Amino acid sequence: MENQRAAVTVVIPAHSAERWHTLVRAVASARSQTAAAAEVVVVVDHNPRLFHRIRRDLAGITVLESEYLPGMAGARNTGAFHAETSLIAFLDDDTVADPEWLSRLLAPFGDPDVVGTGAGVTPEWTGTRPRWLPDEFLWAAGGATATRGARPAGMVVRRDAFRQVGGFGTGGGTSLYARMTDLAGGRWTFLPDALVRHQVPARTTTFGTFLRRCYTEGRGTIRPATLRFATDLRTLPRALARNLSAALRGEGATHVLRAGTVLAGVAAAGLGTVIESVTARRAPHHILEPAR
Repeated sequence: MENQRAAVTVVIPAHSAERWHTLVRAVASARSQTAAAAEVVVVVDHNPRLFHRIRRDLAGITVLESEYLPGMAGARNTGAFHAETSLIAFLDDDTVADPEWLSRLLAPFGDPDVVGTGAGVTPEWTGTRPRWLPDEFLWAAGGATATRGARPAGMVVRRDAFRQVGGFGTGGGTSLYARMTDLAGGRWTFLPDALVRHQVPARTTTFGTFLRRCYTEGRGTIRPATLRFATDLRTLPRALARNLSAALRGEGATHVLRAGTVLAGVAAAGLGTVIESVTARRAPHHILEPAR
């Protein structure tokens, strides 16, 4: 692999001035890596005032405006297609990467079959973690575990394989994970020690938000390979049984709530999968169109 400083571009999408302080932290963490990136690119999602503020106040980075229709996928694609390095890393504007994050994710690319690597993303609660949220569904709060695979915030991909599949599409990170595995003929490696912390505002930890994210996940995972059925069929029944057993032993209402959350989350994801499987027969994967 080429020299680490020249190997990777870090792309950070941004859309709102309300996240200014977390964006500053994200950029600082990207620029403080032990394996220095060739370029840190912040892509602004259709917010001219934020674009000019970043250009004025944040030094040492490249600032671009999204060339696609509004949305995180389009902003990420703008930065990724701008990159000239062989590898592309992604953070979000509400994440902070540990100093060793990038060096750990770059190491597996010595194997030419690896097309992407995923970080361990841990929620950083600004309020209190919801009592009803079991560990198996932390991904719905922006976390990532080995059982769920790579999330967009924190992943590194090979540029050629990313471009081969058209980048991020309407299915988001889960769809990219599947398409790069299948169409580009490679494999992913998950490195839980490559840590990224994702800030979770209290307003996004409602049960309704949880159900919407499960539904969206279901719509992005219509095939067994991408849904990771083998893993889910082991972990989710175990989570249900564990919490029901604890509730029956009188260990508190929290376990009843978490058991109900498992059932509700599976139902929401299942509904999304059914709807996507029907609509997918009518239309192929939708690549994002540039903004007019």
